[in-house]
Amino acid sequence: QVQLAESGGGLVQSGGSLRLSCVASEFPLDFYAIGWFRQAPGKEREGVSCITSSDGSTLYADSVKGRFTISKDNAKNTVYLQMNSLEPDDTGVYTCAALLETTVGYTTLQGDEYDYWGQGTQVTVSS
Repeated sequence: QVQLAESGGGLVQSGGSLRLSCVASEFPLDFYAIGWFRQAPGKEREGVSCITSSDGSTLYADSVKGRFTISKDNAKNTVYLQMNSLEPDDTGVYTCAALLETTVGYTTLQGDEYDYWGQGTQVTVSS
């Protein structure tokens, strides 16, 4: 069964850092692109970053460029999101999602293109 599990969320002050992990269980990550999404109360879900397993291509939302870094370890079926210089606007539930790759290097931050979703981990950034 396709399963995704996030961890690493927590409460940090503005300017702090967190590293989120997304572990794929029961299936190999090698064939999937993984995206990170977030949603704050009262706001639409926002695509944050994406990484492919085919060639490691990455994509970032403008709001996190230069602060967040996505990476992967295929041997561990894990994708990471390193978040630095966190701001209160980064607060939200962060969820990872997977899509089966059909084109090498294809990245997207559109949530409706993803097929499998984790349960999310809460990130709270205080002023």
